[in-house]
Amino acid sequence: MPVLSDTPAAEELLGPLKRCFGYTAFRPLQEEIIRDSLAGRDVFALLPTGGGKSLCFQLPALVRPGLTVVISPLIALMKDQVDSLHANGIAATFLNSSLADDERRARWRGLNTRAYKLLYVSPERLLAGSLADDLNRWGVRCVAVDEAHCISEWGHDFRPEYRQLGEFRKKLSDIPFMALTATATERVRVDILKQLGLRDPAVFVASFNRPNLNYRVEPRQSGGRQLIAFLRSRPADAGIVYCASRAGTETLAAKLVGEGIKAVPYHAGLEPATRAKNQERFLRDEVRVVCATIAFGMGINKPNVRFVIHHDLPKNIEGYYQETGRAGRDGLPGDCLLLFSAGDVMKQTNFIDEKTDPKEQAIAREQLQQMVHYADSGECRRASLLRYFGEIYPQPDCGSCDNCLTPRETFDGTVAAQKFLSCVYRVRQRGGFSTGLNHVVNVLTGSDSEQVRRWGHHEITTFGIGHEYGRNEWAAIGRELIRLGFLAQATGQFPTVELTPEGMAVLKERRPVKLTKPREAPKAARTRRSGEIECDELLFEKLRQLRKRLADEQGVPPYIVFGDVTLREMAREYPETDDALREITGVGETKLRVYGDAFLDEVRGHVRLNGKRAF
Repeated sequence: MPVLSDTPAAEELLGPLKRCFGYTAFRPLQEEIIRDSLAGRDVFALLPTGGGKSLCFQLPALVRPGLTVVISPLIALMKDQVDSLHANGIAATFLNSSLADDERRARWRGLNTRAYKLLYVSPERLLAGSLADDLNRWGVRCVAVDEAHCISEWGHDFRPEYRQLGEFRKKLSDIPFMALTATATERVRVDILKQLGLRDPAVFVASFNRPNLNYRVEPRQSGGRQLIAFLRSRPADAGIVYCASRAGTETLAAKLVGEGIKAVPYHAGLEPATRAKNQERFLRDEVRVVCATIAFGMGINKPNVRFVIHHDLPKNIEGYYQETGRAGRDGLPGDCLLLFSAGDVMKQTNFIDEKTDPKEQAIAREQLQQMVHYADSGECRRASLLRYFGEIYPQPDCGSCDNCLTPRETFDGTVAAQKFLSCVYRVRQRGGFSTGLNHVVNVLTGSDSEQVRRWGHHEITTFGIGHEYGRNEWAAIGRELIRLGFLAQATGQFPTVELTPEGMAVLKERRPVKLTKPREAPKAARTRRSGEIECDELLFEKLRQLRKRLADEQGVPPYIVFGDVTLREMAREYPETDDALREITGVGETKLRVYGDAFLDEVRGHVRLNGKRAF
């Protein structure tokens, strides 16, 4: 198996990095991953979305002899990556069911003559027929498994066809493998290594922190005005709005279109041609908002998604983290807004109740509880997300989430806590059994429900003593008491609440309790975000329009031409020569040759008319 006999010198990696990809430096861990792969080691790499996973197998493919095979789960992702590689002058192809016979045969001939450096293939195609034998003939020297978390049943996106990759690995036992993912807990990481049979792998786990993302949670208001105000405050930004149901995506997209905002729905129930067309329109900047279920996401390589909004409560933190990660892949700021309604908790609970497997139900309830705690909490959002993945955020204040920028007010909640905890105690004392949080709220607010009367809870001393708050407020107080450790909530079929020893101490000893006030939905306002590249906005807009025209002529998404980071640097530095343009991030030799003249002409024309701004 040919590998580089010695550790590559810096110029062996930095040369093609700049020449082909237009970068002058590596992102964290990229160089170490690449060097270990070139040395012939199995590698496991966990890099967050936007951390540059693809470069970890694309650059070695250029440096080493032979073919690199990339196993990818989605046809759209393969085409997107191959288009990007072609734009950088790199020989790559894919094999999947979307190809006509003539095209498939032409690519097969190219593989037989070793005309390609990278081959993208789905796990299903890889395992069909004699492809494994063909790979040896084509000179395969590395296999990269992208979205590797799909192999684990403990992951949030398990795909059974990935399970067979372990058997495929045995057929290519001498070839080094690389497994890459953007999101995996410790349990999932261990499972990936086991299922793929990685041997003494070099393991790289980057920080889960995405410093360019801003996290906010707001109480959702009815009617959609809140969402419309947010979108109108960002008229040039593109983003994703996640909804819990297919019907929700279509209703919301229609509402936005009625308000003059270009939007499309996306969900698994649409006709395949419609679904593909809507995705393509979003990728090509023909619409700026896609209202989607979680069916939309993996394989969406659009780097200039500026916001991700969760219109409904996600099922779990892992999925929420991955979905928010689709914002700001280019390293520029991205906004992540979760619109939270207490009614969403009941909807999700009803979905969980429909599951038939008790183990699945218990896991789903625990995950939902974690998600609700995140939404309700007054602590730093970033610290909360990182802790879920076993990482400690070292700063007391991240400076870019709602709870750090505008900390929620606290109040003396001793009386409210006493009432709630006492009600939990009296309910259990009356019947000898515990109930769910919503039932406690019903008792506190004096609800005349059939269940309250059947169990005699209208006769206990805490019935109706909570007149100072409404149901939603009491539910939020109950959830905070769970977070504070004064109540414990079961995760089984019946998520009952019970006093903990700490809660009993609060009740008996009348200890003071501080609670946080619920956050009100602020008016949307567009302000400059931390990390944004200040530039000549008029020139930036001209360059965007030029990029769109060139992309349309070639039939590719605009980001294949240049990303927003590149355009913003152009609009800041005003390059007017080839050498000056070559210094801009993302401008490699191929793109300089293909697009350089057009962008230089645009910059020169703007400077003649408007001059240059100082930054």
